[in-house]
Amino acid sequence: MHVPILKQGGYLIATIQSVLSDADLLQLRDDLADRVGQFRSRGVIIDVTVLDVIDSFATRTLRGIAHMLKLRGADTVIVGIQPDVAFAMVQLGLTLEGVGTALDLEEGLVYLNAKAKRGGVVARTGGAAAPLSSPKAPHDVQIQRGGGRR
Repeated sequence: MHVPILKQGGYLIATIQSVLSDADLLQLRDDLADRVGQFRSRGVIIDVTVLDVIDSFATRTLRGIAHMLKLRGADTVIVGIQPDVAFAMVQLGLTLEGVGTALDLEEGLVYLNAKAKRGGVVARTGGAAAPLSSPKAPHDVQIQRGGGRR
């Protein structure tokens, strides 16, 4: 089953609407990687509200998606994990370590907005950032998202 991916400002929202096969999860991974680059998204929300089971493959894949998208420049938050699903995941030792989670879509947006403010994410305007008035030594230069210098 294809997972719809909506663009909302600088974010992508993938809403899982039914149980996904392993192949569907891998397709979601590939689609998100492509769309993050295509739309230059700074954040991704994956809504798993309808899932009543998240197995070890799904957990590993979701964790892998989040880490891969981070390497592509986008933070990821997984929203809507049901209480019974969370309980079962803990009992089975399945974790989403290093991946942001939130109760619902609204809190997921708040999470990404807060991360963007804390993390010093620059707006992607297509142009380079303004140069500094005093240049730094090359090892002190920090590259911002979008290729500018800080």
